[in-house]
Amino acid sequence: MIRTIGSKTIYSMTELGRALFLLWRIIVNGRFVFVDRRLYARQMMIIGVQSLPLVLLIGAFTGAVSTWQSNYQFGSLVPAKYIGVATFKAVMVELGPVLCGLVLAGRVGSSLAAELGTMKISEQVDALVVFAIDPVRYLAAPRFFAGFIMVPVIVTISVCVAIFGGFAVGFLFLDLSAQTFFGEIPVWFKMKDVQIMLVKSITFGGLVCLIGTYVGLNTAGGAEGVGQATIRAFVYAAVLILITDYLLALLLF
Repeated sequence: MIRTIGSKTIYSMTELGRALFLLWRIIVNGRFVFVDRRLYARQMMIIGVQSLPLVLLIGAFTGAVSTWQSNYQFGSLVPAKYIGVATFKAVMVELGPVLCGLVLAGRVGSSLAAELGTMKISEQVDALVVFAIDPVRYLAAPRFFAGFIMVPVIVTISVCVAIFGGFAVGFLFLDLSAQTFFGEIPVWFKMKDVQIMLVKSITFGGLVCLIGTYVGLNTAGGAEGVGQATIRAFVYAAVLILITDYLLALLLF
């Protein structure tokens, strides 16, 4: 048992160190963002724009469920005018960034791991090295910075859709007018809530793309290895998102 715990600990620390070293190389290669702007634009389109329909769907139903649950939990305790602000706070500070991060871990993180893993086992990454092209600059940096930039954008849009999704449920099923639902939001609005949402979104976006890129570039074992890398990228990203969310809550609140 001691041997197993020790070997797992050493393996985890080794993986963490290699991932951080990859992050450092990505940051260093960020100076080529203008030269490689077409690569960055393409990845921003794939990671951001193409993920938007799924994220908007998740956002709409998140807001709807939040409003319904707020009415169920607090309807008999607080006035109905506070249901809207309860939905607003829950979606903006917690549910929006976390759920979007988990969804993107499945859609973006797994996709990156599968794509780069296939390139790795088919020796396309080695071919780049032979032609004196840095794989980190050409493959990793555009994907990381695209997620770093686009995830906060799509999370912000998703939160807005979630709020209106919550209003739709309140208006159609709970007989809440627009004045009742939105009336208390300006009163309880704090810029810190927006800042927390953006910090979480940026962090989760960077985590998802870093893990997907790292796992993909270290794939081995043929087609089976690609499948395992896809699963591993999602699991690692999802677990780290939840852990990071807790740590950020301790720091930001």
